[in-house]
Amino acid sequence: MLIIPVKEGENIDRALKRFKRKFDRTGTMRQLRKRQQFTKPSVSRRQEIMKAQYIQTLRDKEEM
Repeated sequence: MLIIPVKEGENIDRALKRFKRKFDRTGTMRQLRKRQQFTKPSVSRRQEIMKAQYIQTLRDKEEM
């Protein structure tokens, strides 16, 4: 449970913005979306390898 203390005279929009930022940092929504669908370990490993290859090609192009 996130608790955001609202100071006296503080704008509610600012407090709401602080709440949203704190909520994003917890990673709750990312975790929920990830749990909605099961991915096999081999598929996730393949995606990691493909991502690493893509990043490596970008770095290689940057060096030239």
